[in-house]
Amino acid sequence: MFWGGAVFTSGWIMRAVSSYNVANQNLYIAATVLVLAGPPIYSAAEYNILGRLMHYLPMHAPLNPSRLLYFFIYLGVAVESLTAAGGSRAAVAGDDKAMLKSGLTLISIAATLQGVVECVFIGMVALLHYRCVKTNMLTSKVRTIFIMLYGTSTLILLRSIFRAVENFSLVNVVSSENCDATCNGVIKHEWYIYVFEAAPMVAYTYWLNIIHPGRLLPVNPKVYLDFNGVERTGPGWIDTRSTWVTFVDLFDIRGRTGGKPKHDQYWLRPDEWPEAV
Repeated sequence: MFWGGAVFTSGWIMRAVSSYNVANQNLYIAATVLVLAGPPIYSAAEYNILGRLMHYLPMHAPLNPSRLLYFFIYLGVAVESLTAAGGSRAAVAGDDKAMLKSGLTLISIAATLQGVVECVFIGMVALLHYRCVKTNMLTSKVRTIFIMLYGTSTLILLRSIFRAVENFSLVNVVSSENCDATCNGVIKHEWYIYVFEAAPMVAYTYWLNIIHPGRLLPVNPKVYLDFNGVERTGPGWIDTRSTWVTFVDLFDIRGRTGGKPKHDQYWLRPDEWPEAV
């Protein structure tokens, strides 16, 4: 959250300064790249929250909770790389239409990929939610976290859709030199970027700070929720595979298809673990 907020805020400050120094190309490049790069970093906060929730509900986790963040980081790095490359190319293109088009295309692809990543994330949250409902483990704290994750990821998704529409419209303008109805609405009216870019990220920031997940989840990642609703201190997620295999086969597909998951299902032995203090 801190780094995402710092990058995003810096981008808007640069944007404001750039509006008074329109001839300064470096300011414009910095503003463009930072504003575009902020939201994907924000997403890492919700990935971390879901990972902590999976530690709290290990029996419902579809993969090693400690590897969840890395799974989405793999995807996030691709999005960030495309965003930075596209933003910098578009910003320095000048009269070079080919460079401008390629830069806008990269940004459009990155925004689309960010939307796809958020859909995958929402799907993973929904799977965990479904399993909790099915086993009657949806406590008030867990429900609040699910609502938070659905809400914040929807804000990111809304922003990603807006950016994709905006940049694909710009690509069409550069290619055909014709600004259609969508182009006229999205590109020629600055309030769109405030409503669909700035506002969702501000709402995201306030949401996670007002209802901080640290108040709802235990500090110790080894504390888990038992099937009967009692918090216990277990050994934590123990994966018997080698470290490199846990990164390559994040979902333990080999173990699951063989019917023998390669992690200790300690939650099936609640009598061995003391209640959390």
